[in-house]
Amino acid sequence: MAVTVRIPTPLRKLTNDQETVSANESRSLAELIDALEEQHPGLKERLCDETGELRRFVNIYVNGEDVRFLSGLQTPIEAGAEVSIVPAVAGGTGEAAD
Repeated sequence: MAVTVRIPTPLRKLTNDQETVSANESRSLAELIDALEEQHPGLKERLCDETGELRRFVNIYVNGEDVRFLSGLQTPIEAGAEVSIVPAVAGGTGEAAD
């Protein structure tokens, strides 16, 4: 059974505007990202920095759980899992509090 990966709008140009893509099951998130890179070149560099770690502004959830609180790139990915890529959103009004 495949893994479903939800792609955020800013990255959909790399997936031919697909909201979700499928990937074969992988033993870890790192393997899943490598598999996604093979299918959709350029995706890995948007998710991982030059050292191979997840970028600070990218949040990845496996079955609703933030991988930063699991095992990061070594988080197991089981068949049928749902992986969501969520870019961090900076906000605020830019005004100082009174």
